Amino acid sequence: MSVTSERTAVHPPPSRRPARLPAAPGRAARPRRTAGRVWPYLLVAPTVLGMLYLLVYPLARTVLISLQDFQLRQLIQGDARFVGLRNYATLLSDPRFWQVVRRTFLFMAVDVALIMLFATLVALVIERLGRIGRTAVLSALVMAWAMPVLAATTVFQWLFHSEFGIVNWALKELGFASFDRYPWFAHGPAAFVILVALIVWQSVPFAAITLYSALTTVPAELYESARIDGASAPRIIRTITFPLIRPIFMLVLSLEVIWTFKAFVQIWVMTNGGPGDATTILPVYAVQIALASQRYDLGSAVSMITVLMMATVLVLHFRQLFRQEGEAL
Repeated sequence: MSVTSERTAVHPPPSRRPARLPAAPGRAARPRRTAGRVWPYLLVAPTVLGMLYLLVYPLARTVLISLQDFQLRQLIQGDARFVGLRNYATLLSDPRFWQVVRRTFLFMAVDVALIMLFATLVALVIERLGRIGRTAVLSALVMAWAMPVLAATTVFQWLFHSEFGIVNWALKELGFASFDRYPWFAHGPAAFVILVALIVWQSVPFAAITLYSALTTVPAELYESARIDGASAPRIIRTITFPLIRPIFMLVLSLEVIWTFKAFVQIWVMTNGGPGDATTILPVYAVQIALASQRYDLGSAVSMITVLMMATVLVLHFRQLFRQEGEAL
């Protein structure tokens, strides 16, 4: 017997198993594709549900209350009666409501104009500073921006305190004896100006930092070319800087309109809308009606009118913005 036959007899060749047929296309891949499509929605589902609970439900509840006769008795017993648009008709026929509306738009216009003016100037100054100066100014802006609203409001209250305020002391030292123990918050125009200053002081840091970030995206070559052509600084800002940062500028403007329109905490803590109605704007007016008169239906109606007014202003603003962008393209 040969060696080859012996090896074959001792070690028989392994049997070959039949190869598996490939799975039908689409059977195994389909569950994976389905899971891959569903997984992103599962990840964002908690956020969406939380937003619906925290935003949509209160808004829907406010709309419902504004269409009912909902006062203190209905709040306790829960037997509110549907009255349709009667609450809105009551508000729209009230002269005080329209005075508050005019004051709200005046407050918003003054605040937004001053915020955008000072923020633009601060951003332009930061751009021209050196590294150390830029770091110092940005740090100061961030610290001012990080201060809580209640803390900043309390600081302004002490600054303009009639007896212990540093503003009255400084004015008296400068020779203005009439400001000795001057009650700032007892005079409507003075309280209005103080609140405007507070809102501007709190809002300028965010707007300035955002606008400065937009300024850093403008190519330096454009500035050099404009200076070589003999363009002045105002003309450079008007023809180069502003057109390039206009989208960010308009975005900041829209945000400031929203934040100023719904300002409540500062006014409520500092003046409660007084003296009289000198500092009462729509959010404060809604709370005054709901708490003082126990008319939660009218307060909800004021809130919904505030939302509609703010949405209308923003829609008109964005429509004009998109029209300008379309003309530019």
